[in-house]
Amino acid sequence: MRTAAPIAADLPVLPSRLVRSAPLLLLLVLPLAAAEPGDFSPRPDERQLPRAMHSKMAERPAITVGFNNADIVGADHRALQAAVDYVAGLGGGAVRIGPGEFLMRDSLHLRSGVAVRGTPGQTVLRKAKAAVSPLALDGDFGEEQFTVVHPDGFQVGDGVAIWDDSAGGFHTTIARITGRSGNTFSIDAPLNADCLVTRHAQAATVFPVVSGSQIDDARIADVIVDGNRPENVSLNGCRGAGIYLYRGFGAVIERCTVRNYHGDGISFQQSNDVLVQDCVSEDNAALGIHPGSGSQRPVVLRCIARRNAQDGLFLCWRVRHGRFENNILENNGRFGISIGHKDSDNLLRENQVRGNEQEGVYFRSESLGMAPHRNRLEQNLIENNGAKTNTAGIRIRGEPRDLLFRNNIIRDTRPPGSRTQTVGIRIEESAGPVVLESNRIDAQIPLDDQRSSKP
Repeated sequence: MRTAAPIAADLPVLPSRLVRSAPLLLLLVLPLAAAEPGDFSPRPDERQLPRAMHSKMAERPAITVGFNNADIVGADHRALQAAVDYVAGLGGGAVRIGPGEFLMRDSLHLRSGVAVRGTPGQTVLRKAKAAVSPLALDGDFGEEQFTVVHPDGFQVGDGVAIWDDSAGGFHTTIARITGRSGNTFSIDAPLNADCLVTRHAQAATVFPVVSGSQIDDARIADVIVDGNRPENVSLNGCRGAGIYLYRGFGAVIERCTVRNYHGDGISFQQSNDVLVQDCVSEDNAALGIHPGSGSQRPVVLRCIARRNAQDGLFLCWRVRHGRFENNILENNGRFGISIGHKDSDNLLRENQVRGNEQEGVYFRSESLGMAPHRNRLEQNLIENNGAKTNTAGIRIRGEPRDLLFRNNIIRDTRPPGSRTQTVGIRIEESAGPVVLESNRIDAQIPLDDQRSSKP
């Protein structure tokens, strides 16, 4: 019979009732062998983020919002905004929106570093019916309230626009209603201009359905914006659109549809390095896609702009070093593509520009210093444009220099008696050098060069 090994002399003698537990107690009192420590030293490729004192994390904040089975349950802009603001407060992350139609009485305000993604083909943000009223009192520059004749329909929390006959463009004020006393409403931003009763000043609960102002690296994807055009009044593209950015640097808009908005479909102003891809802008009351006001290096890829009342793609002021590729710009009420004030050094390649009311590609009339120089059009299909005969596939006005048109197809494929795009390229008298290389032009007048001297 084997005997137990003797207990070390310096350990206490165990009571008999604890003998059976001796192995466990010995584990508690005997020195443990040191565990092999893990190697938690930084990897060679680990770097702190540019604007934070930590490295990139594998897991970031994420939240869901929807009608049911979501972290935040709701069916309007308030639920969506709560989700976005929660994630923004944690430094950025992701918001997923479930299927269904969400009623928008104010914008979904994007935030820096927050990626918002809907359910493809099923998430609809629908603009609410607008309340509209003349102002009862002048709205003064810098004032943070307005007074209307007819207050019905204006509610605390609504988005609102205030303007008069002289306060259009960037002088239109877009704000949120923060309070009410009778016919007077406070707002969260000062008026951008004097809005005078004598100049037909008015207010309306119109606003961008999705907007981002003074933000970096925001993203919106897989949502359908329904602008409810019949129940709303117009909002100009400098201050609003179905999806609108103002100083939204590095933003991404992808796989979104904007339809029936009483204004532009997609507009971004003073916003550098914006990417718009795989989007549809259709049946809107103004422009389809509107980069402008100094937006540099925009990229617009594989988008469709159709049946908009004005231009499919409108390069506004100082749009430079942009890339516009593989887009379809069709059946719009004015031009397929419009390029103008200081819009230089852009590449437009492999786009289809067809069936638009006026010219397919239109260079607006600008003097030499403000003209759109050094733009390149390559491998585009420009066909069947113009409601009236003598329309040009490409029309160049003003004084641009060093334009390059290479490997484009310019044609009208309709029956001979129905053709209106009867001019391939029209170069007006003030234009500078234009390089034409390997273009295929099928038109009654392939080249209408009106310059007195051909550079």
